[in-house]
Amino acid sequence: MRSLRTGVLLVAVLLPVVASRADEGMWMPQQIPQLAARLQAMGFKGDPKAFADLTGQPMGAVVSLGGCTASFVSPDGLIATNHHCVTGGLQFNSTPQRNLLRDGFLAKSREEELSNGPGSRVFVTTSVTEVTDAILANLPPSLTDRQRYDTIERRMKERIAACEKGGLRCNVASFFEGLRYFEIAQLEIKDVRLVYAPAEGIGVFGGETDNWRWPRHTGDWSFLRAYVGKDGQPASYSKDNVPYRPKHWLKVSPEGAKSGELVFVVGYPGRTQRHQTYSEVKETTEWSFPRFIRLAQEQLALLDRLSRDNKALALKVAGRVQGLNNSLTNQKGMLEGLIKGGVLAQKEGQEKALEQWIAADPSRVKKYGDVLPALRSLQAESEKTRERNAVLSGLASASSYLSAAQTLYRLSLERPKNDLDREPGFQQRDWSRIREGQERIQRTLDAIVDRALLRWAVGLAVALPAGQRIEPLDKAIGLQAGMAQGDAEKAIDAYLNTLYAGTKMGDREFRLSLMEKGTAELESTRDSFIALAAALYPLQESIRETGKNRAGANARLRPRYMEALLAKAGGLVAPDANSTLRVTYGQVMGVDARDGLFYKPHTTLRGILEKQTGEGDFNAPQNQLDAIRALHAGKKTPYLDTALKDVPANFLSTVDTTGGNSGSPSLNGKGELVGLLFDGTYETVASNFLFDKVKTRSIHVDSRYMLWNMAEVDGAGQLLKEMGIK
Repeated sequence: MRSLRTGVLLVAVLLPVVASRADEGMWMPQQIPQLAARLQAMGFKGDPKAFADLTGQPMGAVVSLGGCTASFVSPDGLIATNHHCVTGGLQFNSTPQRNLLRDGFLAKSREEELSNGPGSRVFVTTSVTEVTDAILANLPPSLTDRQRYDTIERRMKERIAACEKGGLRCNVASFFEGLRYFEIAQLEIKDVRLVYAPAEGIGVFGGETDNWRWPRHTGDWSFLRAYVGKDGQPASYSKDNVPYRPKHWLKVSPEGAKSGELVFVVGYPGRTQRHQTYSEVKETTEWSFPRFIRLAQEQLALLDRLSRDNKALALKVAGRVQGLNNSLTNQKGMLEGLIKGGVLAQKEGQEKALEQWIAADPSRVKKYGDVLPALRSLQAESEKTRERNAVLSGLASASSYLSAAQTLYRLSLERPKNDLDREPGFQQRDWSRIREGQERIQRTLDAIVDRALLRWAVGLAVALPAGQRIEPLDKAIGLQAGMAQGDAEKAIDAYLNTLYAGTKMGDREFRLSLMEKGTAELESTRDSFIALAAALYPLQESIRETGKNRAGANARLRPRYMEALLAKAGGLVAPDANSTLRVTYGQVMGVDARDGLFYKPHTTLRGILEKQTGEGDFNAPQNQLDAIRALHAGKKTPYLDTALKDVPANFLSTVDTTGGNSGSPSLNGKGELVGLLFDGTYETVASNFLFDKVKTRSIHVDSRYMLWNMAEVDGAGQLLKEMGIK
């Protein structure tokens, strides 16, 4: 075992924590020292400044995977994260004959570790610097909304370009609705390898039945390893690369998380909407969520029909199915919370209170009085074409062929420009990612699935009302006003037959060959999907231009809106999550979920046996079931919780988290990893919009369950040794 490199900055909590309510806040690391009094009241004996030191312990050990969070747990670049965060890598390396998604994977040696696939990344944050003045200073009041947008975007690009000269990956992120800007520099590790993932019956135990629910018994952990060149610098995948040697890594605790214990979660939460206006949340409640739920259910039914009796196809669509199911359950819970839980009504009440606060003081009226009416006007304007815009975007979401064609077509238009004039996402810094994306999708491409999903998406376009039609698509298909439904169906099928017969977009080498071509060369290939991408481009560009004008107006209005919210709050406030490094804290605690139902803070191995059916979502592997029974028959293990008389599986805590926190290390007061955050509870997922201080709970896998499985089920002794576990 290894002691903390920078000294014991975080000290164990020896006394029970006495807080009884969840504490809102996905805090920026530099804000944590300002919370010293709150933490001390909860029993914390350490130095909160440790969290503000991104290059120290434990912060220097926490990394982003570009959608999930993870952490180094050994000096040889071993990384712990959630099982569902490596699904793409498992799928990439699977075949019908060797299904890693189903059977799991364990590399017995470094040589057996598998590439996690093109585009896999590990981002190590090295610095966060405020650059608000550099982005916002000296913006003339006379600027139009579009000029404001262009100026801010240009300044951000310039900052990023200067930052990346040192070889790092940089980003400028907006905080507090554009009130403040921070430059984030990260080491970008490009060779990421799959080391260990338990079988599906452990890593996904409970499946969609238990998703976002409690009690949970899911073994949601996996291990990756970061590799670099022999010079220690990031390099693309090569057999000659060596394990990355992080400056900091976390000690994995064999004692797990006890009931009442103070825990911290450090990670990269995606997005929350707590500072949105009432009209924005109202649109989400009345349109966005109901629409997504309906369309996700339709897609899942379609994919089920296609893959039910086809194992190879089921493997290809597994990632899409899992993502749709996860988002579907999540958004159902949010919608229920917004309506039945009264979150929307509370948001309306909060906004009315803000308006009254502004109206009560002439100086506030002068400073903020125009903001909310102007934001409502922008929102109303955006809603006029929302259905058409969503359907147009959904065409590419449905079809990987079309998505690839549109990306390559836009790249051909951006390439001739100076780099600072290129659109974000298509600058030279992005080209390698675009190439890797085209390589990675090859494992999931299937013409039958792609055609079926595009056929479904085109049906949504056909149903659009007059005035919101996607005219280039209508023209390509040959649809006409007043056309009989049967004739329209025939026209769609005839067009799709021609579209898929006239493309090579399913061929990896063909797609990669288009990366270097100019627009005229692309069009000269006469590929049918390139032609469709070219036809849709003018409408897409018009929508993007409208969006830039609207973003410029928001850049003028939203900082003042946030100023008003902060002034009214009169205290320390966490900004909305924006995929940047955050710290949240709470305690291991159950909850009165609803009338007559109390959630205990821990589940145990006993619950796996109780849920086990041998099929569907509850099909644990036989070797795990045997190991559980052996334990209950008296076999010794250091991971037994004497109070529970069993090995804990999952636990609840009051920490404030959201999507993107998946895989985040759950730390005790000593900075040791006691679990991995992987989910929230269905009853309070609407906390993304309004935090519920009483009922909000997050779900973690306990480190003891992870270690017990590694020792007793999967034979991962070499990894335990590497982590210093005896």
